[in-house]
Amino acid sequence: MKDDSCFRKGKTPRRPPPKKPPNNQKDPVGVYCRVRPLGAEDEECCIEVISSSTIQLHAPEGFKTNRNGEYKETQYSFKRVFGVSISQMELFEHVAQPLVDDLIHGKNGLLFTYGVTGSGKTFTMTGSPGQGGLLPRSLDMIFNSIGPYQAKRYVFKTDDKNGMEVQNEVDALLERQRRENNLPVPKTPSARQKLDPEIADMIKPEEAYKADGVDEDSSYSVFVSYIEIYNNYIYDLLEETQEDVIKPKPPQSRILREDQNHNMYVAGCMEVEVKSAEEAFQVFWKGQKKRKVANTCLNRESSRSHSVLIIKLAQAPLDADGDNVLQDKNQVTVSQLCLVDLAGSERTGRTGAEGTRIREAGNINQSLLNLRTCIEILRENQMCGSNRMVPYRDSKVTHLFKNYFDGEGKVKMVVCVNPKADDYEETLLVMRFAEMTQEVEVARPVDRPICGFTPGRRHRNQAFKEELSRKLEERGGPLDRDMPSVISHLVHNLPPLPSCELTDPHDDITLPRLIEALQHRYRIKQMMIDEYSQAMLQDMDGNLISKDNLIREQTGKLDEKDKVIQTNKAELERLEKRTKMQEHKIDILQKTTKIYEDDKRSMRQELETREQRLHRELSDKKRIEQRMHGVVSDTKLKWEKECDRRVNAMQLEMQNKLWVKDEKLKQLKAIVTESRTPGRPDPPPRESDSCVIKTRGGGQSVQFTDIETLKQELTTVPGRKRKSSEGKPPNGDRADGAWTDVETRCSVAVEMRAGSNMGPGYEHHGITKRRKP
Repeated sequence: MKDDSCFRKGKTPRRPPPKKPPNNQKDPVGVYCRVRPLGAEDEECCIEVISSSTIQLHAPEGFKTNRNGEYKETQYSFKRVFGVSISQMELFEHVAQPLVDDLIHGKNGLLFTYGVTGSGKTFTMTGSPGQGGLLPRSLDMIFNSIGPYQAKRYVFKTDDKNGMEVQNEVDALLERQRRENNLPVPKTPSARQKLDPEIADMIKPEEAYKADGVDEDSSYSVFVSYIEIYNNYIYDLLEETQEDVIKPKPPQSRILREDQNHNMYVAGCMEVEVKSAEEAFQVFWKGQKKRKVANTCLNRESSRSHSVLIIKLAQAPLDADGDNVLQDKNQVTVSQLCLVDLAGSERTGRTGAEGTRIREAGNINQSLLNLRTCIEILRENQMCGSNRMVPYRDSKVTHLFKNYFDGEGKVKMVVCVNPKADDYEETLLVMRFAEMTQEVEVARPVDRPICGFTPGRRHRNQAFKEELSRKLEERGGPLDRDMPSVISHLVHNLPPLPSCELTDPHDDITLPRLIEALQHRYRIKQMMIDEYSQAMLQDMDGNLISKDNLIREQTGKLDEKDKVIQTNKAELERLEKRTKMQEHKIDILQKTTKIYEDDKRSMRQELETREQRLHRELSDKKRIEQRMHGVVSDTKLKWEKECDRRVNAMQLEMQNKLWVKDEKLKQLKAIVTESRTPGRPDPPPRESDSCVIKTRGGGQSVQFTDIETLKQELTTVPGRKRKSSEGKPPNGDRADGAWTDVETRCSVAVEMRAGSNMGPGYEHHGITKRRKP
């Protein structure tokens, strides 16, 4: 029913997958971590290498990961961690060398770099002059291993459906001639051999690697293709385009297709056959110049696309004679290694992207998010036994590498991190993705079937050709070359033959004459042969005698040489003993050197660890100092405000006291002045004994104006007790009465002022002073 519905909708039914032998062996994705050295302008480091497989992340200053405000340190484990002092050669030895070895033995592999922008992904993959990355070292190892066993150009030929065909020597020769004739202008050999200075001397000769166990009875050819995925479109970087200055033609995007084995490939992508590592890297660098890069605030040459270099290795066994490639397409094995440089994830707020750069960053982040989603669903399906559909088709990156996760092959990932504190949040996300990727398992590739021919065919064929060449050289000596000249000389020295024409059938003279002439020629020939044989024998005897003499001389010389050889043997034995002694010393020195190097490496790691710890302690100290400085500033400001408030209160209280004393002094001065004036007439009687006046603070005070009150005598009202003090004047009753009345007035004035300060709702009840009758 499902197939009928597909036909009704006009869709092509899916081909059944090819039957493969079940392979239950799986390997986890190999995830490695490489830490980039800290830049000169960066001060704070947030990553510390704990061991060869563990790193620790420290939250930078000002970043708190917990709600309670505490700083959290997290550790992540990898298959191997490469510190800042690791070399490109050591990285290749642990990561890419096993993949290249599997490629030569007919197995697929995928290697990609992952990380934030500016973390060193392109340097890890490509490298620089003198420090070649994983890509040039992989190409160099491939050609170092299969160099003597490469087939001639165009013996292997790719088709348009991700397949490989085999041509015989004649068709390959015609193909080479046709391609050479179609070339526009042949370059000079010096121009072809001249490399771009940016890629020259990528790998030193002493750093070359070679695979073991290469099949000598097979022929190999290497094909290279280079693509980029830009804004979720695939472009061929090796495409030959005619440059038009007036109206440039935009590059044509490619599409993904599925071959008969359900492997994904880029349709119409150009595949170049290369015969050396230099030629392969020259082709790669030609495409690298077309790759999309841009300048951002975080990276001067930021990759704006994902680049994929596909290395295809075609191999087929030789025929039974070990001379030519077996003309059977089913015997051709094609393995491929994909080297992927993923563009870095970034935040537009930090990179300062605008316009096109924002769109590029969005597509990059979206494709990486799709990759993370596919890995997460794969992990869930494998660990929980679920059967969720993996969304490979949501992104070109995941769709292209679908074969590796669902099929067979090895997958490895190099996580590049930048230890500076500004990248802490992005690095944290990268670490979580790497930790999740390590839990995904991929089917282990199976070994290719062995051909049924006898091993060692190529070696036997080469030995046969060398022996045949030697035999031909021996047969083509001086004697064989002189035989034709000797025979022609003998023929010219024989007497001429008589006329052999018969005119009469009864002629009995011509035939006997011819017979006699032939017999005479035969006798002469025999005589000449005998003479030639005697001469040859004499020559050979002379040669034999001379050779005997030569042999005697050579025997004498040989005896002398034997004596010299015996002397040299004795000397050689002595030197061998000495050499063994020196080798023993060298071994001891090498072991000592290795111990010292291990100690040096461990001490260097310990020194780096202590430096990082010291740097972290300094950062903590600086953070604590800033925090204490803030606390001290807040406390100081708080006490300054409290002191100001207390000073203002004290000033106000002192002003009030001072005003009260001033009022008392004024009243006292007025009383004293009135008491000392003689004969002053009494003021007229008033209806009121006191008046009310306003104070400075807005209140009211009562002032007594009855002067007669101050003139009362010492005699007090019965039943009232007067208070005396030490400061009372000593003169009589009048002074005592005046002092008492002044004190009463001042106390009333103070009460009135206090009542006015307590608000408008406060009512003061005045004090009425009775006058004596």
